[in-house]
Amino acid sequence: MVALAGGVGAARFLDGLTRVLAPERIFIIGNTADDAEIHGLHISPDLDTVTYTLAGLADPRRGWGIRGDSFRCLEALGRLGTDTWFQLGDRDLAIHLFRTERLRQGARLIDITAEITAALGVRSKIVPMSDDRIRTRICTTTGELEFQAYFVKRRARDRVISVRFEGASEATAARGVIEAIANADAIILCPSNPFISIGPILAVRGIREALQIKRDRVVAISPIVGGRALKGPAAHMMKSMRLRPAAVEVARLYSDFVGIFVLDEIDQKQALLVAQLGIRPVVANTVMRGMREKKSLARVVVRQLEIDS
Repeated sequence: MVALAGGVGAARFLDGLTRVLAPERIFIIGNTADDAEIHGLHISPDLDTVTYTLAGLADPRRGWGIRGDSFRCLEALGRLGTDTWFQLGDRDLAIHLFRTERLRQGARLIDITAEITAALGVRSKIVPMSDDRIRTRICTTTGELEFQAYFVKRRARDRVISVRFEGASEATAARGVIEAIANADAIILCPSNPFISIGPILAVRGIREALQIKRDRVVAISPIVGGRALKGPAAHMMKSMRLRPAAVEVARLYSDFVGIFVLDEIDQKQALLVAQLGIRPVVANTVMRGMREKKSLARVVVRQLEIDS
C-alpha cells in the first residue's frame, strides 16, 4: 500500500493505519517542497513529522517536533541576536545536523531518510517524493513568499493568490516511487492540504499520471471538515483563491485520479456532489481526536479498498 503524505494530518492517520495494517506493508511518499534551510541546516518538516509520529516520539500538544524536547540551543541563538521564529528543539536539531552533513557528503535524501527512520525504529518505508530540490512559493497580495515564511513566520495571514512549485518541472520522482504506485494494491491520499502538501507531490513528473492509471484503487481523505481545516491553512487558502472551503471542492481537485473519496459525517450532504464527479463517496468520522478515531478511520479506508488486514 502506498500513502501520499503531508505533515500533521497525514501523520495522525498513518499512526492509526500502521496499527491496523502491518507497518512494513506501507510505503509512504512524503512532501519535501516545504523543506527549508534554517540556521544553515536542511529541515524536512513533513518527513520529520511523519517519522517522529511513527517512531512514537512526536509532541502531540504542538503537533510538530519531539515530545519533551528542550530548546537550549535556540535560546542561546536568541541571546546572540539571531532570529528564532522557526522553533527547533535540541533533539530535533540532531536530526537536521545529521541530514545536512550527509547531504554535504553527497548522499541522497532518500537514503538519508532511510538511515534516520531505521535509527528511530520506524518500520514503514518513508521516502521523499524526489531527491531534487523543489520549493513551494506562495504568491500573495504582498508578494511572493517562501513557504515557511508564509506559514510559520507570518502565520498564514497573507491572502493567497496562487501557489507554485519551484523546480518541480525539472524534478524526477525519487527511486522506487513510480514503481511503488504501479505495483500498489491501493493508494491513499492522507488528509493533507491539497495545495501545499499533496500538490507538490502531484507536480513531480510521472506521479499524477501513475495515479491516473490506478484510479479505481486510489482513495483520498478530505482534510476539510464542516468548511474548516482541522490543521493548517487549507480552508484559508481556498477562500483566498476564490474556492469554497468544502470537501467536494477537494474531491474536484483530485477527480482525474481518485476513485474513492472519504468525507466527514458533518459533510454527508456533499456526498451526492462527490458522486456526480464520478467518484465513490464514503461518509465516516474523519476527526481524529485520539487513537480510537485514528484506527477507526484507517479501518474504514482498508475496508473500502477490500484489503486484508
